[in-house]
Amino acid sequence: MTSTGFRTFTELVLARAEALGSEDSFIFLPDDASGSGPEHLTYATLDQEAKRIASWLQANGAEGRQVLLLYPPGTAFVKAFVGCLYAGAVAVPAPLPTEQGQHFARVSGILRDAEARAVLTDTGNAPEIAAWLAAEGMTEVLCLATDQGPYGDPGAWHEPGLEPDSLAFLQYTSGSTSEPKGVMVSHANLIANQQAIRNSVGSHERSRYGGWLPFYHDMGLIGHILQPLYLGGSAALMSPVSFLKRPFRWLQMIGDYGVTIGGGPNFAYDLCLRRVTDAHMETLDLSTWEAACNGAEPIRAETIRAFTERFEPVGFRPETFFPCYGMAETTLLVSGVPRGTRPVVRGVDAAGLERGELAGTREGAPVRELVSSGVVRDFDVRIVDPESCEERPEGHVGEIWVKGDSVARGYWKRPLTNKEIFDAEITGGNAGWLRTGDLGAFEGGELYVTGRLKEIIIFAGRNLYPQDIERAVQSSDKALGAGSGSVFAVDTDREHLVVLQEVRTSAVSTDLRTVATGVQRLIGMEFNVPAGNVVLVRPGTIKKTTSGKIQRTAMRKLFLEGAITPLYEVLEPAVRELVSDATDRPLEPVV
Repeated sequence: MTSTGFRTFTELVLARAEALGSEDSFIFLPDDASGSGPEHLTYATLDQEAKRIASWLQANGAEGRQVLLLYPPGTAFVKAFVGCLYAGAVAVPAPLPTEQGQHFARVSGILRDAEARAVLTDTGNAPEIAAWLAAEGMTEVLCLATDQGPYGDPGAWHEPGLEPDSLAFLQYTSGSTSEPKGVMVSHANLIANQQAIRNSVGSHERSRYGGWLPFYHDMGLIGHILQPLYLGGSAALMSPVSFLKRPFRWLQMIGDYGVTIGGGPNFAYDLCLRRVTDAHMETLDLSTWEAACNGAEPIRAETIRAFTERFEPVGFRPETFFPCYGMAETTLLVSGVPRGTRPVVRGVDAAGLERGELAGTREGAPVRELVSSGVVRDFDVRIVDPESCEERPEGHVGEIWVKGDSVARGYWKRPLTNKEIFDAEITGGNAGWLRTGDLGAFEGGELYVTGRLKEIIIFAGRNLYPQDIERAVQSSDKALGAGSGSVFAVDTDREHLVVLQEVRTSAVSTDLRTVATGVQRLIGMEFNVPAGNVVLVRPGTIKKTTSGKIQRTAMRKLFLEGAITPLYEVLEPAVRELVSDATDRPLEPVV
């Protein structure tokens, strides 16, 4: 089915529903514990339920206003989001605060910032959410449980008067380096990026997506829910908790439902490597998988190699991996590996990378492996010196700046920030660029993302990337959890490197003094940096965004506030003095 000619995403979904009727749009796999089978949501049912929700929103003054969506994983979220599209309301997906690990505080900030007219949720969570709204004094904000009636009348729904520049939704950023902000995504932005995804990944109406990512996260929402609707295709979905408990279920779903496209952050593939057993392997078939998207956090060459080797016997092909780059501010995708080609891995001289260059390797010298995030098709992307704003040549690292129809209108209610971030000017008068805050370089047409500008650590003029140090630390001892550390710098009279690292549950009782000493020795040898500050902590201590990115800025703040409880720590005296409750902490390392 063609996707050209639609002015808004609402028009597109209405057309899909009319044309596809009884065909599945989504299949949701509940957790095993529920004992129920997969839920099939047809296009016709989605259309009818969305119109019911839309009619209620229109009758209650939500057309053109923001509507907060607070749902557990399941098809109710999809119906509500499409209901907002049908109503001409602006959907605001957010994490359900009653779920484990979430808190009302963050969602309260989103509720107030977005100036929501209503909150949509389900029956199980509506009483607690209504009580929360009352406690917040938000008595004018309506609350509706959309999974029970009676409410709304599909026959009373009217098509909204939307324009391409009308807002489709607010995507609140996950906040890896700052406070969450609402990215304003218009219908035109959304359609442009859906076409960019299609061009890059080679998707079509027969594609079946399959994923577990949170629906309120940009990759889960735009990649696994809205892309199938854009194509007139379908998706098989499961909850993040279901995946985290049993990663095997995701891979099993791919074979059972003929999934062709789906993915997640790099840690998801690492988790499969660790948790999928030989017995599981006997039941897997990954031969339908055409694009295994890998994005949202640093992509590890060793993960790509190990996953390919492990799962090739059950149909996974080397060219299936789809390393990609994108962000909420560009709606989603910016670049990706061309369909049918293997990921490009580039070994660079470590010292050269610290100087901001992709230099060739030297015999006997440390090497850093970079995985290409593919090629850019539907954007104009430049590499720019973040200080001088001068464009940098190929092979040199700078900030990634982006232009294109997918670039969002800015952050909700932040005009000064928007001028700085969404209307940057390259020296010479070339304005209107989005500053991504990401560092990278072009070489041979490939985009290599090297890190986050705000998280880079500068020692004696050298640019050190925290993810490189974290990766080395986690490889130093089996007691240390992969993807569960945070490295940052703190200042006294000089910069000090601090390593926060989780210890695996099975290894909490090991000799942690020896483990910490090994970490210090490795950092000193491999990076030539003194590592006098190592803090080993329990699993679950390191904060991450919804996409799995380490929240290094948040961890640095917690460390300096003395809010980190160590299993074992060794700190330099000057660093210990920085910690707000230093007088309450022992002067010697503790176990």
